[in-house]
Amino acid sequence: MSSQSSRLAKHPDLSAEPPDRTEFEGLVQSGANLLKDAGNTSLSMESRFDLAYNAAFVLSNAALRYHGFRASKRNVVFQILEDTLGLKPTVWRVLAHAHNARNRSEYEGASDVNERMLKDLLTAATAVAKTIGDLPPLK
Repeated sequence: MSSQSSRLAKHPDLSAEPPDRTEFEGLVQSGANLLKDAGNTSLSMESRFDLAYNAAFVLSNAALRYHGFRASKRNVVFQILEDTLGLKPTVWRVLAHAHNARNRSEYEGASDVNERMLKDLLTAATAVAKTIGDLPPLK
């Protein structure tokens, strides 16, 4: 077991589950579609934020599934991007911040989305998408 897999296996919010190529490819395609739609500047900033957040989540979840794990908590897929895709904390911190903003919006009705946050989220989600695209094919 690689040190990466060993760290994932020890995480309390992850459970091992064999990767499924069809599921992985479906998640990647869904994430790519969401990310493309998030780039549509004719949509409201809040809609674009939701699309970009969901793209980042789906793609980060695909990376986790690629490695044979499933998360019991939504935000975990962002926290472990260094282990699943080798992405630096600068990426996953943006995604964690977006996760918190999403929760405030959905549970408290407080929208603090701004242009900078959206731009940073799109950049981070694009980094996740690019890195997933560089993974060897799942057998």
